[in-house]
Amino acid sequence: MTDADFHEREGLAADLPHLTRRRLLVTGLAMGGAAVSLWAIRSGAETVTGIGPDGAVCLANPAETAGPFPADGTNVRAGQTVNILIEGGVIREDIRNSIGGLTPVAEGVPLAVEITLVDVRRACAPLGGMAVYLWQCDAEGVYSIYGATDRNYLRGVAISDASGIARFTTVVPGCYPGRWPHVHFEVFSSAEMAVSGRGALLTSQFALPEAECRAVYDRQPLYAASRETIEGVSLARDGIFRDASQTELAAQMLELRGDPGSGYRATGRVGLVI
Repeated sequence: MTDADFHEREGLAADLPHLTRRRLLVTGLAMGGAAVSLWAIRSGAETVTGIGPDGAVCLANPAETAGPFPADGTNVRAGQTVNILIEGGVIREDIRNSIGGLTPVAEGVPLAVEITLVDVRRACAPLGGMAVYLWQCDAEGVYSIYGATDRNYLRGVAISDASGIARFTTVVPGCYPGRWPHVHFEVFSSAEMAVSGRGALLTSQFALPEAECRAVYDRQPLYAASRETIEGVSLARDGIFRDASQTELAAQMLELRGDPGSGYRATGRVGLVI
């Protein structure tokens, strides 16, 4: 048995039995949930829309690149496939700790993230029981596993509840050269599909608002490098977000509330075509 086989077997055994039962429950509850409010975004050249019972419109999110550091089994590092999704403990809301026997913990300004998933074709209904894999760089702009091989923090899978909300506890990401501050995510139909690393329904990204990022970078010493780096990047030049209209850009932007001292709460919504 290879190390990958062992981790896959142990990860599934540790994470899935209770989640399978929970997924069935929240999916059933979500079928009767109320529609969510407006969520607009592009979907390539075609825009797919839905209208909720309250008359609000939701649009499908666009697919965006996973980038070079997904650790979801789709690329390699040092000649080996990298897949944190088969590690036991990857299904968790607090992604600041490392897992799989690694110990480093991500430091930085706390960020509580709530992502609401909605079904565009089914009257913008909330999607419960879905799995969201979220990953990001740390306060110093480094991605775990790739830029720091002794850690795998700031990567994890959360399951959406009956209201379609997937929750994460993380830190405000740093800003590295060439990219605006952002987080990556993939959406899967279930916990089982997420840990298999196959069949993502959507791979995309969220940007973070400038004012809050600058407030963090200016006041927290851990983000010192980002304070200078953000001066050399902009949403208008970012390789992912630069082709978005103002309406589209607003939809791909997390909304933050809070302060650099106590931390922030971020909210965003994702429209899916199921």
